[in-house]
Amino acid sequence: MQQPLVAVSTDVRQFDNYTWHAAPRQYLEAAIAGAGVFPVLVPSFGDRLDLDELLSSVDGVMMTGSKSNVHPSLYGGDASEANGPYDPDRDATTLPLIRKAIERGVPLLAICRGIQEMNVALGGSLATEIQERDGSLDHRAPVSDNQDERFAIRQSVSIKPGSCLAGVFGAGEVMVNSVHRQAVDRLGAKLQVEAVATDGTVEAVSVRDSRSFAVGVQWHPEYWVKSDSVSQRVFKAFGDAVRAHAAARTATRAAAE
Repeated sequence: MQQPLVAVSTDVRQFDNYTWHAAPRQYLEAAIAGAGVFPVLVPSFGDRLDLDELLSSVDGVMMTGSKSNVHPSLYGGDASEANGPYDPDRDATTLPLIRKAIERGVPLLAICRGIQEMNVALGGSLATEIQERDGSLDHRAPVSDNQDERFAIRQSVSIKPGSCLAGVFGAGEVMVNSVHRQAVDRLGAKLQVEAVATDGTVEAVSVRDSRSFAVGVQWHPEYWVKSDSVSQRVFKAFGDAVRAHAAARTATRAAAE
């Protein structure tokens, strides 16, 4: 089978007198090396895009992490300079794309900002600056110019028995590299918790009764996908679901001919 196409979210950034729609290289590398798929960047043009046509042409959707946060107005919160930066064009693209992917049964992997988008897209809310909550761990990256140190695998999360990820890892604890200052607060409709940190912070979710793989993780499996078995398993599970979706589409077309 040829590499199936996977739609990948983009951030809108200003650089060198241009407006760029871009995604970090680590996610694209992980899509290719870890999932065995062909990543296709989706520009963040909101309702100017025909997302139904897009989803008829790809076999998976991946939401990347980002420095920006989902705009609080989308879940009843208050915007502030401290909570930013924001990327409203990305929000206007990713939230409807997530909803449509779930409705159509297109495999979905949402990472970091992606799990937060997934929760908000389905009616949930986000908790901000969670390191300030009583009893909370500090989930932020350590201050360092060394990315390997910032994204080091150092946090334990507990996988819920019977969950989608329990089928990937088995139930119990795994070590991950969770780096964030926001988290799921009120859980979105149709979502279920897949994994939690030792302080109770939601670290992974999935869509209940989903037609396909539809998982969001708060940690960063893309960063160590070439060397860490937990990271590898996330992308392999996603890639397997994408290939299954592609095979089913091919069979449906063949039957119609």
